[in-house]
Amino acid sequence: MSSVNKVILIGNAGQDPDVRYLDRGVAIANFPLATTERGYTMQNGTQVPDRTEWHNIVLWRNMAEWAEKNLRKGMKVYVEGHLQTRTWEKEGIRRNKTEIIAENIMILHRPERTQNQPSGAEEPLANDGATSSGDLSDGLPNTESDFLI
Repeated sequence: MSSVNKVILIGNAGQDPDVRYLDRGVAIANFPLATTERGYTMQNGTQVPDRTEWHNIVLWRNMAEWAEKNLRKGMKVYVEGHLQTRTWEKEGIRRNKTEIIAENIMILHRPERTQNQPSGAEEPLANDGATSSGDLSDGLPNTESDFLI
């Protein structure tokens, strides 16, 4: 059997997405997503506090452009994707960063709208490759199947 690398998260966007465009015009967006495990009281009366975990979310191409227009800090979102860990060296120190490469994203709840938030925003967006050429000539994956060996 082959292996599985699948992540499903529901949490709150910690900030507006940071969107950049690579040399060939390919959009990439990053934003932190907070998930919180609620605290509880043990039988002996000990309080276990809430525990918040921060996840680094990465969106490519049409999802990144969608997020730039629609996703804002504080929104509750559903993210489905896979884990990827990058490793690099900076100033002689080896560094790692684990990210969730999103394949689907959906806004579940918006905080009260402010003047800075767009209206009439789309809700779900799946990275089904419908808006991309499917060509890997830019060296970036289009869909999960592009990662299969």
